[in-house]
Amino acid sequence: MEKDRVQGAVECFMQGYGCSQAVVAAFADMYGLDDTMAKRISAGFGGGVGRMRMMCGAASALVTLAGLEKGQTEGNDREGKAECYKLVQALMAKFKEKNGSLICAELLGMNGCKVVTDTNIPDERNAEYYKKRPCVRKVESAARIFAEYLKECHTS
Repeated sequence: MEKDRVQGAVECFMQGYGCSQAVVAAFADMYGLDDTMAKRISAGFGGGVGRMRMMCGAASALVTLAGLEKGQTEGNDREGKAECYKLVQALMAKFKEKNGSLICAELLGMNGCKVVTDTNIPDERNAEYYKKRPCVRKVESAARIFAEYLKECHTS
């Protein structure tokens, strides 16, 4: 299962979907979301949240998945919020440990990419894009982190 979900996230990204969309869509069925709704919910997180190069979209997907996994559904459920926040913090720490940052601009910069934030137009997906961008590796990393969490959590 783990390998299939990780591969599914990578394939989705390579089809032109955003980093967040790819990761959320790979696990959506586990939470009763269809593929279309999963991609819509996570669409705005690509490009470091609306292409502003803030938190990496793949990392943002982990926040979305943590909410689906542990998010509280009662307004003042402090224990529920705490459980969700604990999971978010653990997933973010793991992503940062494995990738060096949670910030899109920093992740791009580490790979020598020019960071542009003054446009809402996404870059064209072509061979050059995939060659120099670290994004597919971040998608794979986020999907692997969540798959490992699920394996560990659901077998302990």
